[in-house]
Amino acid sequence: MPIEIKEMHIKIVLDQSGNSAASPATEDPDEKDKIIEACVEQVMEILSKKEER
Repeated sequence: MPIEIKEMHIKIVLDQSGNSAASPATEDPDEKDKIIEACVEQVMEILSKKEER
């Protein structure tokens, strides 16, 4: 039996203080862009598979 998610809640907390330790991926804008591009690609793939059904 398939499960359908009708609602999803995402909560993000950003700490804008300069004292927090940043991960290496957030320091390099090119690396951050690559991560975003990979996420978008995965989402588009999921959506195309959903349309095929």
